[in-house]
Amino acid sequence: MLEYAEPIVKLIDELKRLPGVGGKSAQRIAFHLLRTEPAQIERLVGAIQEVRDKIVLCSICNNITDVDPCRYCTSAARDRSVILVVEEPHNLVTVEKTREYRGLYHVLHGALSPLRGVGPDDIRIRGLLERLRSDEVKEVILATNPNTEGEATANYVSRLVRPLGVKVTRIGMGVPVGSDLEYADEVTMHKSLQNRTEM
Repeated sequence: MLEYAEPIVKLIDELKRLPGVGGKSAQRIAFHLLRTEPAQIERLVGAIQEVRDKIVLCSICNNITDVDPCRYCTSAARDRSVILVVEEPHNLVTVEKTREYRGLYHVLHGALSPLRGVGPDDIRIRGLLERLRSDEVKEVILATNPNTEGEATANYVSRLVRPLGVKVTRIGMGVPVGSDLEYADEVTMHKSLQNRTEM
């Protein structure tokens, strides 16, 4: 059996640890890096190091940022009466791409998952509750993923927020735009019927 030199094996092993990168992909990336110009490799290494050195969590909303508090939390143009709760920082970017939402955010950095050992103390809910103690916030929009963990998280957060007198809403779910009804499963169709709107 053909074996690679130890440094290549180490690189492939480290690349396999990245999400979505299997053995074959790791091997392709490793050999691509071997053929890449040294200056390009240095830029890649520098970019990774810069992320590790300069990116922090916003002390208010937990978004990833290079300034604390983040630009969303300090923007005078944002509606401070609404907080949209997401599981991960990349979910926030998805919402921002719509250019429809102008409120504030709160990033949980995960979702409740008893099977994986993720409980309420493992996600960042406490900071959200502290933010709701001011009279400024009137609504919390729960935008967790429409899966078992996301639903459990939304239900849990909702039970904590309601007693504070803040309106709690959930993003609409159902059949995606551009798809055909024949491909919708029962749960998706059920949610679509539940979340129907008047025309």
